[in-house]
Amino acid sequence: METVTDKKIVIETRDIAKVYQDSKIAVQALRDVDLEISEGEFTAIVGPSGSGKTTLLNIIGGLDNPTSGTIRVAGRDISKLKDSERIDFRLHNIGFVFQQYNLIPVLTARENVEFIMLLQKIPVHEMKARSLHLLEEVGLKEKANVRPSELSGGQQQRVAVIRALASRPKFILADEPTANLDSASAANLLDMMARMNQEEGMTFIFSTHDQRVIDKARRVVTLEDGIIKSDEIRS
Repeated sequence: METVTDKKIVIETRDIAKVYQDSKIAVQALRDVDLEISEGEFTAIVGPSGSGKTTLLNIIGGLDNPTSGTIRVAGRDISKLKDSERIDFRLHNIGFVFQQYNLIPVLTARENVEFIMLLQKIPVHEMKARSLHLLEEVGLKEKANVRPSELSGGQQQRVAVIRALASRPKFILADEPTANLDSASAANLLDMMARMNQEEGMTFIFSTHDQRVIDKARRVVTLEDGIIKSDEIRS
C-alpha cells in the first residue's frame, strides 16, 4: 500500500519562525518549524489555542510571511513572490476555509460558491452546475439564492467550505472548518472532503480542535508553543 512518504512533497517549510510585534512586546508564534506535506495528504494540525496552528496555515497559504525560514508550495518559494504573483498563485492553487467564513454579504450562497470560479474564468454553465451540485451535497440547494445574513452560522460555514472546494484547487487549507456544525453536518462535510481527497487528489490541511476532524485525518501534527511536538502518520 502506498504511504505518505511514497508521494511527492508539495509543501515544505524549513526553520519557519514567526514573531509578532505588539507595541513593545514580541510574541513568538512559531519557532523553527520544519514540515513536509506530500501530495494527497489529509492532515490535521492540532494543539491548544495560541500554539501557532492558524499562523502556520496562513504562512503555508501565502496570507502571511514568516519572520525567518523558507516556505515552498508546489515548488515555489511563495514568501519571495510579488504581491500580484502571490494573489495569482493562491487563486489557481489554494482553497481557503476561514474561521470567520469571509462570505461576501451582497452575494447569494450560490454566487459566493461561484466567486473563485468566476475569477478563474470557468465557463458559466460549468460554474453554475458545480455550485448547485455542491450546495445540494451539503443540504443547501434551497438556500442557493439567499444572502449570508439570512443563513445560520452553520449554513454559512457549509457555504464557506464548498466555496473552497468548488474550483478543485490543489490544496485546501481549512481553519476550524467544522467548528459551528452539528454532528450530522460535520460528518457529511468531512465525508465529502475525504471523497474529494481520494477521487481528485486534493491535499487537505486542517487546523482544528475538533475530535471529529482529528479522527478522520490520516496524519496528525501537534503544535505546542509554536513548536512541533509530535507528528503521527496513520495507516
